[in-house]
Amino acid sequence: MEYEMQKEILEQPRSLIKTLKAENSHLKQISEELAEMDRIFLVGCGSSLSTCYSAKDAINMVVDSNVDVYTGYEFYYHKNIDLENTGVIFTSQSGETADTLAALRKANDLNLKTISITNEEDSSMMKESEEAILTRCGREKAILGTKTYITQLMCLYKLLFEAQDSSTSKEILKELHNIPSLMEELIKTTREDNKKRALELKDEDIFYCMGSGPNYGLAYKLAMTMLMEGALKHACPLYSGEFRHGLIERVEKNVPVMFLDAGYPGDKVTLKGIQFCENLGTKNIIFRMQDYSNINNILSPFVLVIPLEWFTYYLAHYNGEDPGNTRHIGKVRY
Repeated sequence: MEYEMQKEILEQPRSLIKTLKAENSHLKQISEELAEMDRIFLVGCGSSLSTCYSAKDAINMVVDSNVDVYTGYEFYYHKNIDLENTGVIFTSQSGETADTLAALRKANDLNLKTISITNEEDSSMMKESEEAILTRCGREKAILGTKTYITQLMCLYKLLFEAQDSSTSKEILKELHNIPSLMEELIKTTREDNKKRALELKDEDIFYCMGSGPNYGLAYKLAMTMLMEGALKHACPLYSGEFRHGLIERVEKNVPVMFLDAGYPGDKVTLKGIQFCENLGTKNIIFRMQDYSNINNILSPFVLVIPLEWFTYYLAHYNGEDPGNTRHIGKVRY
């Protein structure tokens, strides 16, 4: 049986190409303005929040940046801002996420520079932001986010790295344009292995998900939206360095632990976690970027998300679930 999510996985490379073609010069123009800002906030919820985490950790690995991340409601309720020369980038697939939209309106009231990245041209965020970037994905139906995730992440990387003048930033920007063709290949080559992996693990009920640097954002997405929303499994995301605070006392033999490894300096602790879990006899599920690509490892989330999408797709399928459906999302309004 095929679900809507499969179609949307396959559409990701084309969505990236269309978004880059339409928005590239606009992204560069906004980046020039961001380069003059004293502070930049990234705001989102759910899958969109995960892109903010990855983008922030990516830029911080290259420069000493002034970038912070907030959920929509934390920015709205709890953030005191006294800097005028501040830019805020809001991410939302629908452009109507209630708490992100409230945060946007607060930023507008404070006369901050507001930029929205959304997939809906007629959305409130598209209309109310000072600048708006439209991802060209078409309508996305599967709840966990595939093509909107990857295009949002691409836009955030472009905005933040274009604002920097370093050789590493230039290298990353150059390699970003190769992501669509790489993704096309990964969609073909990673499907069967992760279909088998999902079949082996279909009866597991809880997954711990760990990553460092930009891969923490992907671990957050994996746990919060892919496994919990898409596959209806219990899941918990962790920075790899936090493994020894809490989870180290909870992991047991045969418990699934998912590790995202890109060879970052911080992945020294990821490897220590892997070794500890191997000694305990846990079910280690390791996704190593170097098994899929040799591009700059700061781009790891663009690479590892594809095998993780296939794993989630088939994990849901083997449990009789449509990975694009929801049970309760949208029923709670605040």
